[in-house]
Amino acid sequence: MEVISKLFVLTLLSCVIDIKTDNPCAPKQFPQRESVVCVCNATYCDDFIREAPEEGSYVTYTSSKDGMRFKKEVRSFQNNDEQKSGHCHDSLEIDPSTTYQSVEGFGSAVTDAAGINWKSLDPALQYEMIKSYFSEEGLEYNMVRVPIGGTDFSTHPYAYNELPEDDINLTNYTLAPEDYQLKFPMLHQILNVSAESVHIVATTWSPPPWMKTNDDYSGYSRLKKEYYQTYADYHMKFIEKYEAEDIPIWAITTTNEPVNGVFNLASFNTLGWTAKELGNWILNYLGPTLRNSTYDNVKILTCDDQRYSIPFFFNILINEYPEAINYIDGIAVHFYGDKIIPASVLDIATKNHPDKFILATEACEGTMPWEEDVSLGSWSRANSYISDIIEDLNHHVVGWIDWNMCLNTQGGPNWVSNFVDSPIIISDDKQEFYKQPMFYAMGHFSKFIPRGSIRVKVKENGSNCHSSIQHVAFLTPRNTTVVVLANRGDQRSVKVTCQGDTVALDMSEHSIVTVEFVTKNEFNNDNSLEVTD
Repeated sequence: MEVISKLFVLTLLSCVIDIKTDNPCAPKQFPQRESVVCVCNATYCDDFIREAPEEGSYVTYTSSKDGMRFKKEVRSFQNNDEQKSGHCHDSLEIDPSTTYQSVEGFGSAVTDAAGINWKSLDPALQYEMIKSYFSEEGLEYNMVRVPIGGTDFSTHPYAYNELPEDDINLTNYTLAPEDYQLKFPMLHQILNVSAESVHIVATTWSPPPWMKTNDDYSGYSRLKKEYYQTYADYHMKFIEKYEAEDIPIWAITTTNEPVNGVFNLASFNTLGWTAKELGNWILNYLGPTLRNSTYDNVKILTCDDQRYSIPFFFNILINEYPEAINYIDGIAVHFYGDKIIPASVLDIATKNHPDKFILATEACEGTMPWEEDVSLGSWSRANSYISDIIEDLNHHVVGWIDWNMCLNTQGGPNWVSNFVDSPIIISDDKQEFYKQPMFYAMGHFSKFIPRGSIRVKVKENGSNCHSSIQHVAFLTPRNTTVVVLANRGDQRSVKVTCQGDTVALDMSEHSIVTVEFVTKNEFNNDNSLEVTD
């Protein structure tokens, strides 16, 4: 009887207590590759749980070129005079009294290509992929970008209301089969899996050709002036159609990469704008259309192009049409020119308009003609993501959205063969998918820096290393401080001090470490902090 009673108690406890453990990476290394991918199939997929830190200790999570993926360790704070061993030493100090921007979130895009690859998986594995990105056992993404119509990552070019032509009132505005068959299933599962609200950003690549001066999806083009209001209505109707499917739109951007249509830089779907034309359209058409509707809370983001275009599509636009600023909530920026354009260009926008936020809305690797489209296990590409995210966050960017959520081993499909890489690559013939190093790079931010986190100042107090370690720090609504550190070279020691406590780390070569510890000064009652700089 006593044994039976004990078994009953243990069974009851197992039902009441939710015991969660991490599932480690199932590594696979492809020949001639820098690092490993983690394989997910019908029977196994890695995941991990964030461990809430306790007073007097901190938790570290490490991923590295040599194969570590979110290696978790709980450590005690050290005295300030203690020094870790290592080949070189960095000393950093967190100043929580100096605060900057509030974080919106991290995520990726639901494209036609992503939907096609995702649907090639069995339903159980489809769920596992969405769970890997959006659940509390995954990366905890909370943002999604969705195209309004087609992109190059579709099987063909398309828009809504293609016929009848010259239909100024958009009498035939219906969504495409791709929305119903590919995008909606992914989006609904994302919204069901995510523990918090998912903010969806929608973008048009090209309207129907009859609205454009070149009567084509791509090439040098402008929007015909007689369709300025029609194009505003085009966005409004999209919001209505998606809302009817229980998919709320948080923000729209004012056309993807308008520079491509100005200079005929892309073979895929584009629409060109000048700053003056775009300012006119926002002020007199798009802005009033949205603000005088039931969707007046939908945010409007201008630019949606590379860093170098921000002065053009924000500063010059505002100079030409000053009142347009009243309709603009923020600036969308892309990743592809970041290696040659300094992040200081981002400060140009926030200097005079600190109330307007900057959101990174698209990024991927494998875009250059001389690059391999998909490089399974590339740590260099993870490093590229890590470096760019840290740099962006340190220059007032509030969030970072990756491009395709998943692609096939070719890097598509793409109707103009513009194949690229993705953090998850699906091998549909084997019914498995591969989590790339880029996947874990994203997670070192998205998992630990929730919406509402506030960036704080980090001082560099000295280093005997050849290069500075990259870093960024936040106060979170969880009453914790999070520091992300990136080491692009050999092993090094790092000391991080904050209000008398010291974190001392030996960082592996080519690694990223996220550190989390309890914040001594709590957030205000409204879970926010005032920006001081």
